[in-house]
Amino acid sequence: MEVKLREIAPSRVRTALLAVPVTDKGLGDGLARRLDRQLKGRLAALVKRSGFVARRGSSLLAATHGAIPAEHVLLVGLGKHEEEGLHAWRMAGAVTAKEGGRVWADEAIFMLPPDQQTESVVGAVAEGALLNAYRFTRYRSNDKQKARLRTLILGRTASGRNAALTRALRNARLSASAVCLARDLVNEPPSTATASYLSEQATAHCRGEGLKVEVWDKKKIERMKLAGLLAVNQGSREEPRFIHMRYKPKGRPQRKVALVGKGITFDSGGLSLKPARSMETMKIDMAGAAAVIGVMSVLPELAPDVEVLGLVPTTDNLPDGGAQKPGDVIRYLNGKTVEVMNTDAEGRLILADALLLAAREKPDCMINLATLTGACIVALGNEVAGLFSNDDELAGKLIQCSRDAGESLWQLPLTPEYREDIKSQVADIKNVGGGSAGAITAALFLQEFVGETPWAHLDIAGPAFTAKGHVVCPKGGTGFGVRTLLNLLSGSQPE
Repeated sequence: MEVKLREIAPSRVRTALLAVPVTDKGLGDGLARRLDRQLKGRLAALVKRSGFVARRGSSLLAATHGAIPAEHVLLVGLGKHEEEGLHAWRMAGAVTAKEGGRVWADEAIFMLPPDQQTESVVGAVAEGALLNAYRFTRYRSNDKQKARLRTLILGRTASGRNAALTRALRNARLSASAVCLARDLVNEPPSTATASYLSEQATAHCRGEGLKVEVWDKKKIERMKLAGLLAVNQGSREEPRFIHMRYKPKGRPQRKVALVGKGITFDSGGLSLKPARSMETMKIDMAGAAAVIGVMSVLPELAPDVEVLGLVPTTDNLPDGGAQKPGDVIRYLNGKTVEVMNTDAEGRLILADALLLAAREKPDCMINLATLTGACIVALGNEVAGLFSNDDELAGKLIQCSRDAGESLWQLPLTPEYREDIKSQVADIKNVGGGSAGAITAALFLQEFVGETPWAHLDIAGPAFTAKGHVVCPKGGTGFGVRTLLNLLSGSQPE
């Protein structure tokens, strides 16, 4: 889909679909009211007859029957006037793209209210439309594509060019492309998306000025003594990989950020085997890695003044005669020993290697993303990711950036008393707690490997995948976390 900016006279423009955003105040006294007058009150009558309430993500389609040049008017709900926020605009863009396809429109126009022709709103509407257009269909041999909108024009009433708005549109395209790359990686079947495949995709997509990718094979991983990654890989026929990405801006970087993504390409649970139903979606266990690769892929074009280190340890977790066993002990680079009590708690074992390497780089902060625990889904459901952090300022920034991105985070505590649950009788710590507060004990395990570096752990087990699909994302991988991290790296702040 192509998204453009154009100066529009809405009452005179010919188009298949003219989208007009409205709040809970109804038609108000703006464009929607003026169009209603031209339609001789039919729009207001339809609103009343249908009981339309302008909730966020809602819409009402009205045929104009030639009363104005536009064939259809689409009222797009933003929710309560005082609470509309950027995600409401993102959803409005997605709804417009969806409804444009439903009426077989090649082109649609979304009218920006005069007081909302800002960079942030333009970017959000464009991003929503582009994200709605995503489909993963490469394995459908007879896929009959539904009609899709080809072009969305963001209509402005103001004249003149605005470089900032053009830049916002470009950034929205880049953000959406990063999300879609992450979705593609998650949606690939595990027979394809192996550790070597992930490294090939990182090498192919993470190119450009200032960005370098290095892939460590098993021999290099052994030389680097990444004991957690090697232990989890013991039951696999596929060799592990460690993907090392680094972006450096042209000038002196203002800060240095390390991103770490869990890259378990398929999780059977190892010898602590999962039930069959629990394995059905376990190709998503590399969603954290996919998010990091997606973010890194667009940094050369976004050009933030930040040095970014992206680290992805990757393998699958399978049972085999050589697989690690409950009771095994792993010794890490920092000398800390871990007793493996459950081989299905493997993500934290490979993240520990990456966090240790990231901490050695002395970044200003580091953030890891991982589909880490079912316990986090129990606590927060499938729409909200858990946030754990040893630094309140970093946690606050992430929450602000996630709110702007429409990606919900909720901070959970690093309760120090629960560390007792991961104490081991034979090693320094063990990889699982006592059965309760599993998301917290997993985060406390990771904290053992970050030292004093400001750090945040995002447990994205719930929102990394959607079984139902929604207007911003079809069923499958969501690319959760990409837009939050891009907001953080670009230094954008909510308005």
